[in-house]
Amino acid sequence: MKLIVGLGNPGTQYAKTRHNAGFMLIDRLVPHAAIPKSRFQSSLIEADLGGERCLLLKPLTFMNRSGQAVAEALSFFKLSPASDLLVIVDDLYLPCGSLRLRPSGGTGGHNGLEDITRALASDAYPRLRIGVGMLPAGGKPPHFDQADYVLSRFSDDELPLVEAAVKKAAPGVELWATKGLTAAMNRLNAPEPAPPKSPPPP
Repeated sequence: MKLIVGLGNPGTQYAKTRHNAGFMLIDRLVPHAAIPKSRFQSSLIEADLGGERCLLLKPLTFMNRSGQAVAEALSFFKLSPASDLLVIVDDLYLPCGSLRLRPSGGTGGHNGLEDITRALASDAYPRLRIGVGMLPAGGKPPHFDQADYVLSRFSDDELPLVEAAVKKAAPGVELWATKGLTAAMNRLNAPEPAPPKSPPPP
């Protein structure tokens, strides 16, 4: 069994905001007509991904209290954070629509990751980051507070990039569940192929 956690904030006012990229990917993975259960202060759906039993979890505690839900689910099902948990999260420091899967690491100032790391007393758990916009060297987008930025909606130009990333990430998550972290990293961290060059005019 694997636990796949998408981070976000509950409520329609947060739908399609940058901070809810994790929720967007979980929604993509949910089987058709599946009915979520309310457990661990979360929306929980059991799914079969490539023959592996998986739990798709969206904490409903708001971002900065995500750790409690994750820790409760891991404890109840007796799962290992290092091998059985995947956390899906937005990342300000990656270009919009890019993906990066890592086995562990820092939080990058992300409140959800910080709370999970605190609750588990470890940062040794895989996380899949979905880029939601490159920050400039100063660390904050122009004219935006960081909190305002992550709670803002994607622009018309950005949303297709994120939706394409979510579509690409879904089979990568299934690969993680069935074949392991290395296989999923090889797929999801690979750069996009360059578009073919147009032949020179005659």
